[in-house]
Amino acid sequence: MSIATQRGDGGTTQLFHGPRVSKADPRVEAYGCLDELGAHLGLARALAGDDPLATRLEAVQRELFVVGAELACPPAERGRLKTRLTPAQVAGLGAQVAELEALPGMLSDWALPGATVLGSQLDVARTVCRRTERRVVALFDQGAEDHRELLRYLNRLADLLWLYARWFELRQEAGGALRPGRRGFGPA
Repeated sequence: MSIATQRGDGGTTQLFHGPRVSKADPRVEAYGCLDELGAHLGLARALAGDDPLATRLEAVQRELFVVGAELACPPAERGRLKTRLTPAQVAGLGAQVAELEALPGMLSDWALPGATVLGSQLDVARTVCRRTERRVVALFDQGAEDHRELLRYLNRLADLLWLYARWFELRQEAGGALRPGRRGFGPA
């Protein structure tokens, strides 16, 4: 078996549990953007090394496989998927947003990307997440998508990626090993 099947040489691809479509199909564009997001998060995770952020980024990357399967599958065929995106996953991102927003100094100012390499990479990932979100909105506008959790997830994730970048940068400014806690930043 080879990864190079040559079936896509004519410009088409197979949807998950669906028909072959043009590689320029809006659904393919949406999950292609999501794939790009996962790659950017992989680079951010590699840059994070042993920072606590690496574990959070890996968890998001794993959830993106679920989101990608939903986007790559026509809505009428999603009952065949083993795993679906749930409101609990969206709530999990929301809980992290609330946790990080509660940290002192987190929302004191908008950040100019470039303070750190990792923070900058997370800002790139955030913009790719927003592009993915726009592609999914286009699917909704065309009547080709109906799973609202996809939009909620992507919207929450973009916010969280901005906060991840700021969290890392604030910890770098504070001298290193700091983590969120009930009273804000504290020793790791």
